[in-house]
Amino acid sequence: PQLVGFQNSRNPGLHMPPARSGHRCVADNTNLYVFGGYNPDYDESGGQENEDYPLFRELWRYHFATGTWQQIRTEGYMPTELASMSAVLHGNNLLVFGGTGIPFGENNGNDVHVCNVKYKRWSLLNCRGKKPNRIYGQAMAIINSFLYVFGGTTGYIYSTDLHRLDLNTREWIHLKPNNPPDDLPEERYRHEIAHDRQRIYILGGGTSWTSYPLDKIHAYNLETNSWEEISTKPHDKIGYPAPRRCHSCVQIRNDVFLCGGYNGEVIVADLWKINLQTFQWTKLPAVMPEPAYFHCAAVTPAGCMYIHGGVVNIHENKRTGSLFKIWLVVPSLLELCWERLLKAHPQLAQLPTMQLLHLGLTQELIERLK
Repeated sequence: PQLVGFQNSRNPGLHMPPARSGHRCVADNTNLYVFGGYNPDYDESGGQENEDYPLFRELWRYHFATGTWQQIRTEGYMPTELASMSAVLHGNNLLVFGGTGIPFGENNGNDVHVCNVKYKRWSLLNCRGKKPNRIYGQAMAIINSFLYVFGGTTGYIYSTDLHRLDLNTREWIHLKPNNPPDDLPEERYRHEIAHDRQRIYILGGGTSWTSYPLDKIHAYNLETNSWEEISTKPHDKIGYPAPRRCHSCVQIRNDVFLCGGYNGEVIVADLWKINLQTFQWTKLPAVMPEPAYFHCAAVTPAGCMYIHGGVVNIHENKRTGSLFKIWLVVPSLLELCWERLLKAHPQLAQLPTMQLLHLGLTQELIERLK
């Protein structure tokens, strides 16, 4: 079955996050969480109301079932490095690492901040060992209770460093791969990473003056502690995806989806898939409604990708606040029925739990509604 194109996500309320770039988002079954971001346009970023101008020191939640945005009031210390940090969701915990304040490269972070999205509370993860440098634009992933962080920039120096944080003992170590120095991936920022539990794959990225191609992918092998270079297979008619940085990337099992980005000249709007077993590139028929870079994307456990914000015009330095969704897999019957039900009965969320149970909804669906 063909994938449907991007759909504009409904937003009955007018209350929504202002246009931004450099933010990050994560998703679970129920919500999309959007953290941080940047917009130099004084009026768009809230003017006098926003004491962190031109940054956004805020956490937003988009509730899938009702299609509504809500700014989450949190307790504890929210980080101030609000552009190009990395974020992952681990259970109910949003882990945020690195990032930069204003001016970019002057106020970088290297702490791990954790926000429990259920209890809406921020805390600082007390870590031992040698932390990574204060960086932004790095990429990270959690594999087997280890948080891996690769690359990034101080604003002046681009990195090829690979660090690992043991989430159980909370100890950082700087991994020293077995390769000779000229056999490492090029230093970069605003790349993305994927993994198959055995290898970490580095996708795209670049520096302020270059973007790396996608015909070859660097992979760090966790078992041999060494970098490998993998040749990917082109699409039979149009070859490889264009080189890019500041793109987005989500993963569903062994399929990794790349979307948008910038190659130094144009903003791209395409959507590509690479399979981590065959390394075959496939171009999907859908294109982003607005080409964007420095946007964010996240995929739900059911396989629906949401894309938010980003820079949409280089010459006017313009950002967007739009939210789009696209199914990357054929939705299950449950998901199709659920979407149809919500469309037909938008007032479901107002009903008490007992009534919803009586109507035949499962506990899991009721949790998604509330």
